[in-house]
Amino acid sequence: MCKNKLLLIFGLVACCLLVGCKSTKLPIEKEKPADCLSAKVELVVPTKDALFTVNGTMKLISGERVQLSFLMPILRSEVARVEVTPDELLLVDRMGHRYVRTNRDELKGMLPKDATFDKLEKLIKEAAQPGGRRTLSGSELGIPSLSKGKITLSDFSTTPFTLTPTQLSDRYTQVSLQEILQLLLSL
Repeated sequence: MCKNKLLLIFGLVACCLLVGCKSTKLPIEKEKPADCLSAKVELVVPTKDALFTVNGTMKLISGERVQLSFLMPILRSEVARVEVTPDELLLVDRMGHRYVRTNRDELKGMLPKDATFDKLEKLIKEAAQPGGRRTLSGSELGIPSLSKGKITLSDFSTTPFTLTPTQLSDRYTQVSLQEILQLLLSL
């Protein structure tokens, strides 16, 4: 009988302890979705003989990354990609299997002083607003040598998406920024 009483008391104490237990962790708050913006892009690039137009897409995750993907007409396969983060620029030539990865310090002498990720993000977000300026020339982007060039954004969407950093296989060769610039200037 004493044993049964002891087991009953122990059982009640254990139940009280279990009922009194509760997590000290704060409730998990849902992560705020990233501020996403996507659009269609039309890029007009001046060449020696004419103006060359290429279409593509733009994806922006606020404060993190802007990705421009340019597509081959009709086949719609990617021919080039530009990825900009607050600290880095990646240019990928899909046709020639080449790429350039450079940081802000290396670009200081080539781009205007106010050419920052924040300014790029602001331009894109302003273009998405009703009545926003959706076409910008090369001069307005701080590249006077491409004054006849322009970029137009359209069909904006704020549907959430994930955007992973571009990964390149071993078949891509890293080249210097000057090599890519010379290629672009020779067009």
